[in-house]
Amino acid sequence: MEKSEKIWINGELIDWDDAKIHVLSHSLHYGSGIFEGIRCYKTSRGPAIFRLRDHIERLYDSALILAMEMPIPLEEFSAAVKMVVKVNNLEECYIRPLVIRGYGQMGINPLECPVDIVIAAWKWGAYLGEEAIRKGIKARISSFARTHVNTIPTKAKATGAYLNSMMAKVEAVQGGFQEAILLDTNGNLSEGTGENIFLVKGQEVRTVPEWSILPGITRDTICTLMGDQGYRVITGQMTRGHLYTTDEAFFTGTAAEVTPIREVDHRKIGDQCPGPVTKTAQELFYAVVRGKNPSYHHWLDWVE
Repeated sequence: MEKSEKIWINGELIDWDDAKIHVLSHSLHYGSGIFEGIRCYKTSRGPAIFRLRDHIERLYDSALILAMEMPIPLEEFSAAVKMVVKVNNLEECYIRPLVIRGYGQMGINPLECPVDIVIAAWKWGAYLGEEAIRKGIKARISSFARTHVNTIPTKAKATGAYLNSMMAKVEAVQGGFQEAILLDTNGNLSEGTGENIFLVKGQEVRTVPEWSILPGITRDTICTLMGDQGYRVITGQMTRGHLYTTDEAFFTGTAAEVTPIREVDHRKIGDQCPGPVTKTAQELFYAVVRGKNPSYHHWLDWVE
């Protein structure tokens, strides 16, 4: 990780190396935190944060689901995110807002613990590597199922929920793959460890329903962009059989952006990787986030 200069904690800008929490913070023991991943891109008008409002609204939704009372208004939080990018003189970066149950009381009940806010930003390239964007990755179906919606609410981007993803990721990497694909508790396709998944069959772009996944903002972006281009975008349940026999497959996410999948469980996906529809999705996405498509400038917050 490449250090930046300052991290915002509870309204104060702290030197990167001095940004610390107490070892008895509730979230450290019980995973009672929420977070977001946001990207800022270099454009001809300067740095632009992609879909900032949507990310912060999702963060506040996560807080509501976890019964966390946010200590500042949404607009103030959004302004602080932009401040962190500006103070660190970042033209392009990854932004990590984190809200945790802090130090104050031990035990399962978190309601008496203070709520602490952290906003960090740093330079970060392609999550799975630049070659993955160009040539695709190898994935496997995980032996770990995605948690049921009544086990941990999948609509909340909660820190503790990512233990499920971590186990699947470690299993995949130790087995020689770059990423894992999780099935839901009914055996249907769900998502990657930190990404949503799309399949392409002919001119149809298919993705899975929201009930077992975190509804991704990049996922929503691709659905909108591909629909605007005339593709038929379908949401519905799919099995691993659909994945094995699809023409193309790709992951989407703030970190992963649009990453092609070239192989699943040692089965080659399609005739080429990335396929033509995946390439179109990549081109549309990068044109939008870099401010080259004025039709979608409403998704950009420029850091003046």
